[in-house]
Amino acid sequence: MSAHKSSGANRIGFVSVRLAGTDGVSMETRKWAHVLEKIGYECFYMAGQLDRPSERSFLAEEASFEHPLVMQIQKECFGKSVRSSELTKLISEVKERLKAKLYEFVGRFKIDVLIPENALSIPVNVPLGLAITEFIAETGINTIAVHHDFFWERKRFLRNAVWDYLNMAFPPHLPSIQHVVINSSADNQLSLRTGISATIIPNVIDFATQAPEIDDYSADLREAIEVGDDCLFVLQPTRVVARKRIELAIELVKRLDLKAKLVISHAWGEEGDDYGRRIREYANLLGVDIVSISDRVGEVRAKNSKGQKIYTIRDVYPHADLVTYPSDCEGFGNAFLEAIHFRRPVVINRYSVYEVDIAPKGFKTIALDGYVTEDAVRQTREVLGNQALRQRMVEHNYNLGQRFYSYEVLEGKLRVLMLNFFGL
Repeated sequence: MSAHKSSGANRIGFVSVRLAGTDGVSMETRKWAHVLEKIGYECFYMAGQLDRPSERSFLAEEASFEHPLVMQIQKECFGKSVRSSELTKLISEVKERLKAKLYEFVGRFKIDVLIPENALSIPVNVPLGLAITEFIAETGINTIAVHHDFFWERKRFLRNAVWDYLNMAFPPHLPSIQHVVINSSADNQLSLRTGISATIIPNVIDFATQAPEIDDYSADLREAIEVGDDCLFVLQPTRVVARKRIELAIELVKRLDLKAKLVISHAWGEEGDDYGRRIREYANLLGVDIVSISDRVGEVRAKNSKGQKIYTIRDVYPHADLVTYPSDCEGFGNAFLEAIHFRRPVVINRYSVYEVDIAPKGFKTIALDGYVTEDAVRQTREVLGNQALRQRMVEHNYNLGQRFYSYEVLEGKLRVLMLNFFGL
């Protein structure tokens, strides 16, 4: 039982644009809730898209970044330098409705601590950020603002007509908020730009629980996605967006000169279709087979409308021979930790957070510096062809992951945050 429960301060309210599916924010929220509930808290959820238990959920449709009105607002806010008075009025109207929803959510579930998940960080829904900020200012509610990425890290937000709103709410500087970032670079930039200090809590994985292996349900996955047992299964466990640099994985597969397929597990087109077309054209040019399985991977095992099996990402990893993660920008790197947890060798691009926060821990990977080298190709072939070497590498990485990125590490940090609010 939590030491805080006796004070009655034991109800957590997560707020975000989306708490559903397998995106990084939704996944990390699920992990935080698991650990918080383990130490005695109850967790509740408000978002524009939700897949959490209905009795603990509060749907606010205008909180979604895909709500038509929000999409209209976003289109007028970014890529231009001046906004109309009509836009200001519309933002204010949506903000007021969302703030009313926040009051209803907190009142209905008697929330003690509010945890906005990235909603005060990256402005994919400007009215929601403003609503949360004003709600905190008006109530003084204890708040942990979790920041996965900031607007200044994304080029598409830098030309905008809402600098006043960004400076006010993304993120806000209020006395009842404890801020959390997921890497040291974000901590440095947040302090330099806003004067706000933060706690660093990286992404985590439940290393105390062994990753699942192939079972009766998942045994036919290779057959289902047409990747034969005689074919190298290279897994790219990300969405298809430009910063994932999937062209590097395609080039690596080509240069391995092995019978291989590049399997992409997550969605295409979330940031437009241009990059997806570029990837398909590049793969065709190099003669690399891409297998897109986003329509066969879901949050839970199920059947789709065609009667086909839906697998989870946890069903996919055990089949992979190699994981590619060639991103040039990540807030942290959930897919990297997943690959470590499933004891799979990883090809990684040295994105800044990996280089500063993760690599110094001593992980053994096949590392790229923005492009594929002959040395990286040689290392990859060696790891794939030498079982003993591969086993030493993945066991070493697993032990480091358990030490630095486990649920136990998260629990210790969350206890400190709650101690700051409620004392012993």
